[in-house]
Amino acid sequence: MAFPVSPDVAIESAETVWGGRFPMQLVRFRQRRFDGAMSGPRSWELLRRGRAAAILPYDPVTDQVVVIEQFRLPAFAAGLNPVLVELAAGLIDGDDTAEATIARESREEMGLEVRDLMRIGDFLLTPGGSDELCTLFAGRVSVGATGPDGVIGMGGLASEQEDIRVRALPAAHVIEQAIAGAYPNSVATIGLLWFAARRDWLRERWAA
Repeated sequence: MAFPVSPDVAIESAETVWGGRFPMQLVRFRQRRFDGAMSGPRSWELLRRGRAAAILPYDPVTDQVVVIEQFRLPAFAAGLNPVLVELAAGLIDGDDTAEATIARESREEMGLEVRDLMRIGDFLLTPGGSDELCTLFAGRVSVGATGPDGVIGMGGLASEQEDIRVRALPAAHVIEQAIAGAYPNSVATIGLLWFAARRDWLRERWAA
């Protein structure tokens, strides 16, 4: 968990104050100010979650987006509906690539194979407190028959007590919901707003 080397940031100490699944560090540092001088001593708590990857799965033939729903304790703690609409995602393990992570998470969480990955961008999810950097992709999928409310299956690892519902929803519907602010999940909203601007282009590119 080393810091990058920069002439504009001086890391004076980084103490691990919590060593759980995601370590918490108390960092003492100085940074270059806009006037060119170095700041005075500062301290900050930093949650080290590392890199992640997420996928916006789109079926251009049926014009549907695949989303997942699962219980999230932080959403419950924030007073929100704890069952969030999300995009399949996961933390990048070791030396894995973002692309390999997406292939794994797509199978585990959605039971789908993704083709034609297209990188949307890298997004720092909580810049005020965590280093988690998420690489977001769009990917082409093929959706079969759906059940009531667009349900196409259940996913997740039983060993991790995951309970994930998978849905294929009309593209127009999820775009409308994202624009209305109905999805408090930041990765899903970022992906869907990008998709709103690129949907026609993607459909033409992938529908053949």
